[in-house]
Amino acid sequence: MTEAPSIQYVKGVGPKLAEKLAVRGIRTAKDALFFFPKGYEDRRHILPLRALKAGMTAPVKGTVVGVHGGHRGFGGQRVFEVVISDGTGRLSAKWFHFHPSLAERFKVGETVVLCGPVRFFQFQNEMHHPEILGTAEEHDPIHLGRIVPVYPEVEGVPPRVMRRIQWEVVHRYAPSVKEFFPRWMLESAGVPPIQESLSALHFPPSGADASMLLSFSSPAQQRLIFGELFYIQWSLAKRRAGAMTEAAIPLHWDKEIVDEIKRRLPFSLTGAQRRVVNEILKDMSHPHPMHRLLQGDVGSGKTIVAWIAALVAWKKGAQTALMAPTEILVEQHYRRFLSLSEGLPVRIVLLTSSLSAARRKKLRAEIREGEAHIVIGTHAIIQEGVDFQRLGLGVVDEQHRFGVLQRATLRGKAATAPHLLVMTATPIPRTLAMTLYGDLDVSVIDEMPPGRTAVETKVVREGERKAAWERVRREIAGGGRVYIVLPLVEESEKLTLRDATRTADRVREAFPEIGVGLLHGRMKAEEKESVMRRFQSGGIRILVSTTVVEVGIDVPEATVMMIEHAERFGLSQLHQLRGRVGRGSRPSFCLLLVEGLQGEDAAARLSVMERTTDGFKIAEEDLKIRGPGDFAGVRQSGIPDLVFSDIVRDARMLYRSREIASDLLARDPGLSHPEHADLSRWIASKDAALPTIA
Repeated sequence: MTEAPSIQYVKGVGPKLAEKLAVRGIRTAKDALFFFPKGYEDRRHILPLRALKAGMTAPVKGTVVGVHGGHRGFGGQRVFEVVISDGTGRLSAKWFHFHPSLAERFKVGETVVLCGPVRFFQFQNEMHHPEILGTAEEHDPIHLGRIVPVYPEVEGVPPRVMRRIQWEVVHRYAPSVKEFFPRWMLESAGVPPIQESLSALHFPPSGADASMLLSFSSPAQQRLIFGELFYIQWSLAKRRAGAMTEAAIPLHWDKEIVDEIKRRLPFSLTGAQRRVVNEILKDMSHPHPMHRLLQGDVGSGKTIVAWIAALVAWKKGAQTALMAPTEILVEQHYRRFLSLSEGLPVRIVLLTSSLSAARRKKLRAEIREGEAHIVIGTHAIIQEGVDFQRLGLGVVDEQHRFGVLQRATLRGKAATAPHLLVMTATPIPRTLAMTLYGDLDVSVIDEMPPGRTAVETKVVREGERKAAWERVRREIAGGGRVYIVLPLVEESEKLTLRDATRTADRVREAFPEIGVGLLHGRMKAEEKESVMRRFQSGGIRILVSTTVVEVGIDVPEATVMMIEHAERFGLSQLHQLRGRVGRGSRPSFCLLLVEGLQGEDAAARLSVMERTTDGFKIAEEDLKIRGPGDFAGVRQSGIPDLVFSDIVRDARMLYRSREIASDLLARDPGLSHPEHADLSRWIASKDAALPTIA
């Protein structure tokens, strides 16, 4: 559209209303056009009062038979009440903030039209704070006789006033908004042009399907959803295409190193591991960088896959950097790599921020000179001063703990782009993976190694705690080990939750004959390492911890995971914690202890945990319950926030937008064709509004 005028000059606004609208970010007519309804009310038919049911929102018409002004209600509030009748029934309308002007609106014997949500109280139907519509407005095309938009609240602007302003804005300015998608893309997506969409979004046509509007599946809504999802998929497609033009060190595998690896493995690879290894080694042999996401449930054997890739890189004279989020996990990877590589002339080093300055200086020199072949570390790997001589492979474990910029910083440690493998034990639903990691090829280890036992999961309510502790006692007596996980390290003044420190004291009193350890994120690295070593060796049989044990800790003898206040954890986090047990041959248990009444979301999460141990099913359910905004890693992904779209609800459009983005990239990668000029300008404006990402 041409330069949008100030909202002040829209008919019916003026300076005072303009100030109130500006507080909500509505300063121009264009702002108002893109200030969308939060919902809709079907006001196409005035209902008889006898047809009303609690929970519905509907317009009603009746004669005023009673006016009760300003009497005191519960809590001392002044309540204004109007009773209407239409011959079929009665309705009480109430306002809890009495103002004298209300009394002037209603006279006994007059006919009024009201609209609002219906409640049932003391054997009669009520409406609280209904919208008041005069009989003259009964046939008004804005407020009645149609599906009516319900806008987010704007302080000081009544809903009827907001609706009338939007009516003026839409009818005057929507036709002049310029569509930037070419016709072929709109037809391919099955959506109408933006001008038509804006009009229908604000004031749906008479034949509109109310259920489609409420489910965000109307054509007008799909147009905005397509625009949002297409931009993300185009950005990822461009990023992926750019990576294909970069140069990388081709790391060809050969039979000699593969045979050496097979001899050293203490077990045979699963079919899924072999498939994934082949995908990775094929990518690494190319002269452009691998960008691959490796998904695998807890205990599926991702570390082995990373070790194989690192050994191939070493044999071809390239260095590997493996980055993980915690020192405990890094140290575990380090010990595993050392054990598997014993006897080989490969130099594997551990780099963390807790090392002494002298030790860090020495290791940095080894890395710079190429003497360190495989470097395993925390964020310390990407700090300034860490330079690689010939970095050929970067591995990022627990990818959801790192952002795109950190991933890019690791890539920047090499003179030529390194091959990149990012791994996660947090299964990512396909729609979310397409949104967050659409620039990566995806490998999935969907088969567990032999010997892993299923973990029986049970929700334990307050009256069942004693039986749960008896289970713990039996497992300890049978030689098992137990995790007890809590959300807090210490007692909180604000939250009445059990904490790890006091719980550890109580458990020591209850089990004086065995070792009880405490582990949390505030402890120094050497303290945490000492506690974990004692737990692994059996010196500690019960480990009381915060979620620092969520990833990476491998103790096959652990048979019980007890999680206090389980209702406070997300599904994926609960699944990660549960993955700490069932790593040996003995039956294992996960006890989810809850307190008091839980909300619907918490109850749904815990029910899913009892029903399945499939990490991908759990991730899909978690995404449905919590939404993408709270899902692990989304906030750091470098992907813009979704305003109109929901990647669960709009999965079909997400797939379609990916196809269209790929089609456009093949047709016109530089968007140089005249029909794509407007689209190119729109994408450039969106890019300019984002923080720089690699």
